[in-house]
Amino acid sequence: MASCEEDLTKNNSKQSKNFASQIINNAYIIQRDSGFISMKAKAPIIEKYELIDSPYTVARKGIDIQFFDKKKPKIPGTIKAKYARFYDYKKFYEARGNVRITTNEGDKFAMQSVYWDQIKKSIYTRDTVYVTRKDGSTLIGAHGMRAKDDFSEYVFFQNSGDFAAPEISPNKK
Repeated sequence: MASCEEDLTKNNSKQSKNFASQIINNAYIIQRDSGFISMKAKAPIIEKYELIDSPYTVARKGIDIQFFDKKKPKIPGTIKAKYARFYDYKKFYEARGNVRITTNEGDKFAMQSVYWDQIKKSIYTRDTVYVTRKDGSTLIGAHGMRAKDDFSEYVFFQNSGDFAAPEISPNKK
């Protein structure tokens, strides 16, 4: 007896597994934490790559995120970017291309890329950062910044700016 048999395990091991396992068109995602809405995200297309060693999710055509703080649940902060990627196991986000962040306090940050390490609760960039505070003052971090992920503290590298100072009354001179 003769038989023609092909070992399928050898052929399948050479095939690429780096393709989207899920694709969501016109995505609108709501993330909740104990019933509290912590995030809302919109994107024209979201692709999940789950069949590889380091799974990730990507929004190639941009993303618009609202994030909510339990201290101020009515006023969301926002993040907008032309591209975003989330690495599942590392809990690490990156956003690139005309990144705009508005905190729930009203401060506005503009840069070309930003990275968020969710485990370390740290946001950073090496790009020039332009900040407009809600009081109208401006700040430029020429070589980037590092911040807590709630923007309660941040550090700018080689900064400059225009700060509003309170007026000193004649009685205090």
